[in-house]
Amino acid sequence: MAYRSFFCRVARPPAIPAVALAVVLGAAPLHAGIMRDVLEDLHIVKPPPPAAPAAGEQMPPFQGFACCNLHYDGRSISDTNYASLPMIPAGTPIEVVAYDKHKASIKVDGKPLQLSQDKSSDVVALGTWVNQVVVKDDPRPRIRSYPPAVQEAIREGKVTLGMTREQAIVAVGYPLPNETITLDAPAWRIYHARREPFDLNFRADGGLGSVTGDDSVTSAMVYQPQKSASGR
Repeated sequence: MAYRSFFCRVARPPAIPAVALAVVLGAAPLHAGIMRDVLEDLHIVKPPPPAAPAAGEQMPPFQGFACCNLHYDGRSISDTNYASLPMIPAGTPIEVVAYDKHKASIKVDGKPLQLSQDKSSDVVALGTWVNQVVVKDDPRPRIRSYPPAVQEAIREGKVTLGMTREQAIVAVGYPLPNETITLDAPAWRIYHARREPFDLNFRADGGLGSVTGDDSVTSAMVYQPQKSASGR
């Protein structure tokens, strides 16, 4: 009876502010962003005003290109960019249509999709992230200037030792900013799937020195050039 009574009390409008306050005060910091979103959806608290665009930042609607290999699940391209999912190749034209909270409506080949900030919305503004992954200049001419092995790794959505940071981004996307604070960090955490992280470890000269993680993950993510029949 107490369980049913609790929900009855929540349903009555006069009790909503009290319940909301109790939830907010009792929420752990880890869940603060989730609780904020819930309270905004219930119109109990007002959402924060949108951040002012940075200098040179494009606002929707605008046309651009995929900065890097992007991966999608259904209609969503998440900031986690799990490498095991189907891939939209770097340089694919993208139309950014509109922003909505932590998501951006986009079109790829005329098909509606969305860019979704599932993990990084508390540390980077939506517009900043969208402009990071949808860039003004087509990266494909630059990719064609890379060494052949690097180009092939990028086509397969994998990394290869010796890659620069720029080339690694094109191949597997950006690391989550709440896990890799700066792109100058010597190691980047990237994900093959939800519970399948791997680390890109860069040398002092900026080249990719090693890839560490579970063997099944690293073997799936490190490009191995095909040996010719004469090279057996």
